[in-house]
Amino acid sequence: MIAISAQQISAGIGKHLILHGVTLALAAGRWTSIVGPNGAGKSTLLKLLSGEVHPLALDETRVRLFGEDRWSVWDVRKKLGIVSYDLQRDYLICAEGRNVVLSGFYASNDTYAHQTFTRDQVDRADEVMQELGIESFATRVFGHLSTGEQRRFLLGRALVHDPAVLVLDEPTSGLDLKSCFQYLDLVRTQIHKGKTVVLVTHHLHEIPPEIDRVIFLKGGKILADGPKLNLLTDDRISTLFDRPIVLACRNRLDHPPASVTVKVRLVSMRRTLTLTCCPGLVRSIK
Repeated sequence: MIAISAQQISAGIGKHLILHGVTLALAAGRWTSIVGPNGAGKSTLLKLLSGEVHPLALDETRVRLFGEDRWSVWDVRKKLGIVSYDLQRDYLICAEGRNVVLSGFYASNDTYAHQTFTRDQVDRADEVMQELGIESFATRVFGHLSTGEQRRFLLGRALVHDPAVLVLDEPTSGLDLKSCFQYLDLVRTQIHKGKTVVLVTHHLHEIPPEIDRVIFLKGGKILADGPKLNLLTDDRISTLFDRPIVLACRNRLDHPPASVTVKVRLVSMRRTLTLTCCPGLVRSIK
């Protein structure tokens, strides 16, 4: 089943065109990473697919979400769980942790007096907080949490209503390396549960081993789309980021999760940076 499909979509802000004739289909039950440099149009593409941004009205443009050609933004948001840097930046800092998670039932940026929650919904929020290891911060206000803790609460907000698709837009932006891989461990847990995941990033080390499809987006256009092992090569990644990049080791599913290793060497800097890590544990930085 195709969860989200788009045909020849273009979008922009004012007269500035950001996406140019993008066509893609995201299947339910699959795990996809959209990779590209800053300014490639990744976040705009996600906002378009979630109904926050509308495509240009062109004859060839088609957007189909969850089998429907016509849909409301509210219906779409009930089926999507979204975590993004923009959401974290704009979320009300006075909201308590538990309310952050509960707000996922309404896709709001806090809970409000007109919103009601059943006992089952409150229990579900508590269950999600326990699963993510943040139950002890349930009464702490959002603005007093660390960046990593805030990101976990927003993941709880995205998961609390059991969405059909989990969308992660630059999910580890602003996190240190330890928090980054701890967070990615939580994402991998959702993948192992069979959740459809779309991960948008410009960091190669954010791509979990389970991701089997990669889409390269550059200049508002799809540069490449295919199996991860076919696309994550030195030449293709160097072309994507316009600088020579050498992959010393690629993550593989035939290793046990504890031994999965990603090693990336950037050779275009004045000095060589080598990062070796595995999900949940930073091995070394040289």
